[in-house]
Amino acid sequence: MNAAVRAVVRTALTGGAEVVGIQRGWLGLSEADAKPMTSRDVAGILHTGGTVLRTFRYPDFTGAAGQEKVGRALKKLKLDGMVIIGGDGSFRGGAVLDQKFDLPVMGVPATIDNDIPGTDFSIGFDTALNIAVDAVDKIRDTASSHGRIFVIEVMGRSCGLLAMEAGLSTGAEEVIVPEIPFDLDAICQRIEGGYDRGKQHAVILVAEGAAKAPYIEYELKSRLKRSIRMVVLGHVQRGGSPSASDRMLATRFGVAATQMLLAGERGKMVGMVGSRVKTTALGSRSDAARKQVLAHQEMLRLLT
Repeated sequence: MNAAVRAVVRTALTGGAEVVGIQRGWLGLSEADAKPMTSRDVAGILHTGGTVLRTFRYPDFTGAAGQEKVGRALKKLKLDGMVIIGGDGSFRGGAVLDQKFDLPVMGVPATIDNDIPGTDFSIGFDTALNIAVDAVDKIRDTASSHGRIFVIEVMGRSCGLLAMEAGLSTGAEEVIVPEIPFDLDAICQRIEGGYDRGKQHAVILVAEGAAKAPYIEYELKSRLKRSIRMVVLGHVQRGGSPSASDRMLATRFGVAATQMLLAGERGKMVGMVGSRVKTTALGSRSDAARKQVLAHQEMLRLLT
């Protein structure tokens, strides 16, 4: 996210605008917690993980009282527009700002799940994928040395792309994703078949939205007379220095969203479709979401 923040600030300043950074996400906005930002404030953050602005959830924003509080904060801050970096929850909030409070908003997609409709890739996915691949490679060394089966849980909520691409990149024996029903008996048969052919270990990747690693480990132990271990990568996937691909994507998104906002566009999210930056209306995302889910399911079926 920092690469996107940097791009937004520097593009806005170049366009003659003043910039303030909302601290602590929606919670900070409800408290009018904003600080002026200059080019120096975003120097040296391109390679850092997380976000210098920090972020907090604010569930009250879904209700009338929370929105009223945000409305008072907006009057105090006197903003002319806002770039929101986040996922679908952030964009639903952005739609409220745009439609209810008449604040021009542009969205930048950022989530390691890569489940945001309207873009092929979101900020953070490539970095999280590389972290997962590195971890699986290291765990495979142990699996091979000790002749074990490892069940490795990666993030992904209801989207299995992170698990699937990590599995393809590491040669995992099995990948369990929420888009496709799985059969543990069939998985066990395939693993045993691998041992019969001379394999000495196996790696099973599971997306958190499909099942939890402890459950898979327990079920496999009841079916297989093998040494089985379980690893949950968890939030290690969400941190660290961003990949070059994510830095470029975030920069392109930040520049495009800010230029559009300065040009008078609003109520849209920028996204990467093919090799081009395109926009999707924040208020018409349900159809796009359904189409993206179907596309994900079809792609995963083809890969398996």
